[in-house]
Amino acid sequence: MLPDCAYAPASEPYQKWTDQPARTPSPEIAQLIQSYDRFFQEGMTQTGTPGAAVVLVKDGEIIFTKGYGLRETGKPDSVDAHTVFRIGSLSKGFAGVLTGMITHSGKLHWDDPVQQFYPEFTLADPKQAKRVAVRHILSQTTGLPYHAFTNLIEQGYSLSTIVQQYFPKARLSAKEGAFYSYQNAAFCVIEEVLRGATQLPYPTLLQQHIFNACGMETASCDYASMAACTNKALPHFSTGYGWRTEPVSPHYYDFAAAGGVNASATDMGKWLQMLLGGFPEFVDNTTLDEVFAPVIKTSKERRIFPHWIGRDDASYAMGWRVLQRGPDTYLYHGGYVNGYRGEIAFNRKENVGICVLFNGSSALCSQSVPQFFELYDALVRAH
Repeated sequence: MLPDCAYAPASEPYQKWTDQPARTPSPEIAQLIQSYDRFFQEGMTQTGTPGAAVVLVKDGEIIFTKGYGLRETGKPDSVDAHTVFRIGSLSKGFAGVLTGMITHSGKLHWDDPVQQFYPEFTLADPKQAKRVAVRHILSQTTGLPYHAFTNLIEQGYSLSTIVQQYFPKARLSAKEGAFYSYQNAAFCVIEEVLRGATQLPYPTLLQQHIFNACGMETASCDYASMAACTNKALPHFSTGYGWRTEPVSPHYYDFAAAGGVNASATDMGKWLQMLLGGFPEFVDNTTLDEVFAPVIKTSKERRIFPHWIGRDDASYAMGWRVLQRGPDTYLYHGGYVNGYRGEIAFNRKENVGICVLFNGSSALCSQSVPQFFELYDALVRAH
């Protein structure tokens, strides 16, 4: 029997993923889990966060999943490991890895011009538009100004309208590849590039190559699936009178690569397993190396984890942030959409990762990743 929100496209019969039983954790890992669970429970209470779910992965195994709080404030239903959240910009990491898979198949290459697969792509400088390549889209280095036309996404404009009518009006900030400038609309050009290279729509590619491959039973990237899901967390917004619940918004589902994925903590644990090399039959480490390789420094952007890494210790790869902390490299992304927050981070060398999903933005969101790795260093690496 499938979970409440399971999605199986008619063209791709669903195959349930069978999890292998986890080994008994070492004393150090058991203490890590206990300590992080205690930290998180206390943090939920102290910050008044409405609901959240955590998944931890170590050495290829999902070692911990747990839901905290409520799916909807004032209602009795608790968050569990299968509760579905919107993950916001954590969706960008899926686009990077999916593109890596397609490049590995030989259907496109990182340096192929965007116009080769999406001729409608244009900019204020037609010569620069011709030079912009796949890697520039995914590394946020097209030359467009910061967050160009994100407001139009939220107003319901289509990608084709934004690209063809508005991109030519934006004064470019720099030559392609020379300047980091975070995007949502431009990032989603990768959907049309992949469609041109494979003749398949982006949601189908994501379902076939990642969701089905990993066994992400409740993951999807459309509004209808989220609306129909019975075990979902609703978005919450902080007010002077407590948390206000709102319906799930349809915005960004037409820009799935930037922020349209829905998933549970259990799903994200399986995704972390893939990111840490656990599904080599679908994506090998060479491809992951290409996706995770730093492309451009992001030091001029607002600081990520200002008390945990230095201002100059962050870069952007293909849909991923690369954070350097001493000798350690962390792949990371945060996300926010429609009242939901998400955090994902992993250390490939240590083969360990975390994802936390929230249905309301609180101080706990930004504390969750650094605290986990500090506990990991103190309780696991120190032994």
